[in-house]
Amino acid sequence: MMRIGLFLLTNIAVLIVASITLNLLGVDHYVSGAGLNMTSLLIFCAVFGFAGSFISLFLSKKMAKMTTGTEIITQARNSDEQWLLDTVAELSEKAGIKMPEVGIFPAQQANAFATGWNKNDALVAVSLGLLQRFQKEEVKAVMAHEIGHVANGDMVTMSLVQGVINTFVMFFARIAGYAVDSFLKSNDEESQPGTGIGYFITVIVFEIIFGILASFIVSWFSRYREFRADEAGADLSSNHAMIGALQRLKAEYEMPDQMPGQLTAFGISSHMKSGLMELMSSHPPLDKRIEALQKRG
Repeated sequence: MMRIGLFLLTNIAVLIVASITLNLLGVDHYVSGAGLNMTSLLIFCAVFGFAGSFISLFLSKKMAKMTTGTEIITQARNSDEQWLLDTVAELSEKAGIKMPEVGIFPAQQANAFATGWNKNDALVAVSLGLLQRFQKEEVKAVMAHEIGHVANGDMVTMSLVQGVINTFVMFFARIAGYAVDSFLKSNDEESQPGTGIGYFITVIVFEIIFGILASFIVSWFSRYREFRADEAGADLSSNHAMIGALQRLKAEYEMPDQMPGQLTAFGISSHMKSGLMELMSSHPPLDKRIEALQKRG
């Protein structure tokens, strides 16, 4: 219920922000009797495309805490929590960023994630299961990987990529919808001015098709940044420790994933997939990640 509420609130915020922005820009409706106004259409799609991405980005820390049940460590209650705080502080200083908030979420599956709207206002969290079962050297490597995401600005970059993808999916779907609608009207002498049902149906169909195709691009970029975060984790901890952590994750991959879908892309691991599903996965196979680190020497 809470996730549904957050989803609805986010979408309401997108509509409000986008509507205000379009009004301030003075963007007229992009369909008129003269045809499509490409400039207005592109601005319309860009405002809605980026509004969703950036509102989600700005709310990411709060949503992550609520959906995962992450408890922020404000004051260490035991030696493990103190060690975790000290480790993140050490890694953050080495990476040249402000220390993020540090949290633990109650999941037995070994995972961790990073989120936040900028590198100096971030959150890194680790699952209770990983903290309890992994050796300290492996936990440090996992946290180094997450600090690598933060230092590389991956959250902002992914939001920009998603915003661009959203914009062009909406843009080309509406062009296709207008073309189909115009074709149908050319064969209907009683058609009325403006867009018809053919336009709206075609837009929905093409948004689904283009959205699926665009997801391959987003997933490819997400997999690429995982390799970069692994390299950053190896530099901040050690290559040996990063490889060991990934091997340990591989040994535990059959445990059910307890991370919400919107955070899976920013976790240290995800379920292994093959074939077409691998191309749509946000993470490369662990074997490939381990092999890439081994090649570094």
